[in-house]
Amino acid sequence: MNESTPSRRMNTTLNRRHFIAAAGMAAVAASTSSSKAAEAGAAPLKIIGVACSPRKGMTTAKAVQAALEAARAVDARIQTELLDLGGLNIHGHSPTPINDDFNPLMAKFTDPAFGGLIIGSPSYFRTMSALCKAFIERCYALRDPKNVFANKPVGVVAVAGNRNGGQELIIQQIQAAMISFNMFIVGGNSPAYLGGTLVASKDDISTDEVGLDSARKTGARVAQVVLRLAGLTAG
Repeated sequence: MNESTPSRRMNTTLNRRHFIAAAGMAAVAASTSSSKAAEAGAAPLKIIGVACSPRKGMTTAKAVQAALEAARAVDARIQTELLDLGGLNIHGHSPTPINDDFNPLMAKFTDPAFGGLIIGSPSYFRTMSALCKAFIERCYALRDPKNVFANKPVGVVAVAGNRNGGQELIIQQIQAAMISFNMFIVGGNSPAYLGGTLVASKDDISTDEVGLDSARKTGARVAQVVLRLAGLTAG
């Protein structure tokens, strides 16, 4: 009896330790499962791509679309929408109210699902298009009473007729403007650190694999930041 008592006590201690360890593992598993369930039930996050070429459906729109497709591939909760401004009548900033095609677009950015932005512009004399500049200027109306762009990521893609056609200059111009909206500037992963830089040969970007890769990496990175800011991880 005296010899068996320490043995029973040891077994009891080990059983308690096993129980506590098992309970701890179950709690962690439940917490992880709950977290994943919460993420799975999270509201969708929308990234809006704005193609700022006056030529609807052409190379800039296709470049932005490539970025959006890559963003959508990051996670099922990412939704995307392309706003092709080609053919729309959008004036620049004015101290008096303007009634043009920009006004219906405003609701896209006040949607609670709006989580990130990708802007695309062609290179016109090594600067952004007039349409792109007008769009950015008119976004001023979305800063008051609440800045809907604040603390959201923005990526940029630019298209030119040759590899050194001013794409990086345009990206920096647009990035500088969007800093004024308190947006987070996002580039792509290596080597597309600044953004998407594409070359259009005879109105075609499909053969520019380097450029398309930079656009896709930019779109994917914007999606990753959107998820991170929402407290989610890519699934």
